[in-house]
Amino acid sequence: MTHPIPTLHTERLTLAPFRPEDAAALHRIYGVEGVLQYFPDPNPPPLERVRRSVALHLEHWGKYGYGNWGILPAGETALVGWAGLQYVPELEETEVGYLLDRPFWGKGYATEAARASIRFGFEQIGLEHLIALVHPENIASQRVLEKCGLVYEKTIPLWGIQLRLYRIQKPDPVKG
Repeated sequence: MTHPIPTLHTERLTLAPFRPEDAAALHRIYGVEGVLQYFPDPNPPPLERVRRSVALHLEHWGKYGYGNWGILPAGETALVGWAGLQYVPELEETEVGYLLDRPFWGKGYATEAARASIRFGFEQIGLEHLIALVHPENIASQRVLEKCGLVYEKTIPLWGIQLRLYRIQKPDPVKG
């Protein structure tokens, strides 16, 4: 049975389920210089591949009960990126991730979206821990992870590049 994908609201953002029409906005964002700089493939994908990716995000929700959301600044209707949780089969782990259009960098949106995603994973899904994978040169993303309470564990080879693996444990309800 498929459950509806929830919409999350933070102080300044709405994390909304992807819609097929979001592919065009994501395609534009992926084409902005620097947005995919630290991804395994920094080349912007063609629109058709982005459309398939949006469909796969929706399938992921159906399979795992969690996934990625589109990020909308509060009161806006234009997608500015994505954030959420993704199962990484190569590691048998769930990763928190995020990506923002360049004009929205440095405003705390990635941290806000990542915190909401982490909270959802622990409180709604019952995950015991989460990981994050980040390119060693992506200092801004490493800062986001650290602000969210993730701790660097090790550097691993994955998808043809070296990635720093961070981890966060579900808070102990007794300790808080």
